[in-house]
Amino acid sequence: MGRVSNRLPTRPGRAVPTEDHVRLARHLAAALAAVVAGFLAMGVTAALGLWAAGATDLPGGAGAFVAVLAAVVVMATGGQIGLSGDAGALAGTQAELTAMPLTVTLVGAMVTGSVFLRPLRHHAVARAGDLLTLAVPTVVLWLAALGGVCALARRDFPLTLGGGTTEETGDLGDLFGDLLDAANPSVGFRPDVGPTLFYGLLWILGVLVVALLVSRRTPLPPRLVRHHQAVRPAASAMLLLLLAYVAVGLVIGLVVAATKGHAAETLAVLLLGLPNVSWLALGIGIGGSWEGRAEGPFGLPMPQILDAVLRGGDGGRELSRVDLSSLAAQDGRAWWLLPIAAVLVLAAAFVMAARSPARVPPWRHALHLGIALAVTLLVVTPLTLVEARFGLSILGIGDLEALGADVFLRPHIWRTVGLGLLWGLVAGLLGALLATRVHRRGEVPDNGAPADRTEAGPGTGPGTGPGRDD
Repeated sequence: MGRVSNRLPTRPGRAVPTEDHVRLARHLAAALAAVVAGFLAMGVTAALGLWAAGATDLPGGAGAFVAVLAAVVVMATGGQIGLSGDAGALAGTQAELTAMPLTVTLVGAMVTGSVFLRPLRHHAVARAGDLLTLAVPTVVLWLAALGGVCALARRDFPLTLGGGTTEETGDLGDLFGDLLDAANPSVGFRPDVGPTLFYGLLWILGVLVVALLVSRRTPLPPRLVRHHQAVRPAASAMLLLLLAYVAVGLVIGLVVAATKGHAAETLAVLLLGLPNVSWLALGIGIGGSWEGRAEGPFGLPMPQILDAVLRGGDGGRELSRVDLSSLAAQDGRAWWLLPIAAVLVLAAAFVMAARSPARVPPWRHALHLGIALAVTLLVVTPLTLVEARFGLSILGIGDLEALGADVFLRPHIWRTVGLGLLWGLVAGLLGALLATRVHRRGEVPDNGAPADRTEAGPGTGPGTGPGRDD
């Protein structure tokens, strides 16, 4: 009898898809899903925040709202938006805005990273080729989508300056306002496409790397397995620390919105800049500091206590120092930032130690957490930078104070990072000592019997990869 073939019949000239082709198609679909989900999540979050802030009332209707929404998404990925103004030959304008709406950034990063890792979680070991065929299309599609959003993030708005009373503006200010209205002044914004795509590339690469580092279920390539125990518990603990601060800030913000009034404004801050405030509280709680100034009619979308410190109270142009003592001078409740930081950092240290093998000595836990907290602050502290300036010069003879604003907040990065290293060393040691009472992977019971390995799942073993036994 002849042999029975297991090959499926095919039509002449038609290629049969191989396993590699199927895997590539799945990775392309997963990359597309990650990019679409990430931009959709950022768009929805930014839209809700702008709606709460009243951006739906902007002149120009839906088109203006879409342009502002696109600009917020661009800024959330690290892109640069340039401001411009035009008042003809009568006036010159100068405008600058540097800020990241970190709520939008955080939501987009978490959704993108989660969808990106999903195809890898069913593998015992991740091959480097699989990671590349998944990461490269994700990066390319992300940059293409970001370029499309940049095309939408451009708009000009008319600027009306007249119509005020003489008591409010004075005769000279009222005259200048009427002249400028006749010149049809406008303000607008445009994305700087080149820098935006460059920072967008760094953003998506950072998101993918961090997603791999903090995931406890995704296997690593064989060459990176030996770094798993040193990096992943610390990285996941730092993510939990940042999310814990965001959660605390969210609860406080919702309470303020429900009890203190101005609910719409508070919700706008929560939906656009909650981590900006929360991670600032982390840095200040461990002793870090910022400097800044707030002048003019505009302020930061942040708590009143911070705005009061930045304005300094004397009307001068000297920089104000923002730290625990200066905030407590405005409101004594600011001292609570210190014990909150102590509790949450120690909790992160305990989680890191409990998720690490029992054979890791306490001094190594301290070193791991010290480095991890310092690196975390080195990344998130610069993201709290805010710079907003607007100036109008009339006929080249000066500025109108009522139309000018200068608001900025800059971190003292290396001071905060250095304190984070010290806090991490101390908290890592204490967390390791507290975790000695917790049964951990690799620990041998007192009776000398081998530790129960079923807690790690039935697939635990040499071939399951580091993501399965953690």
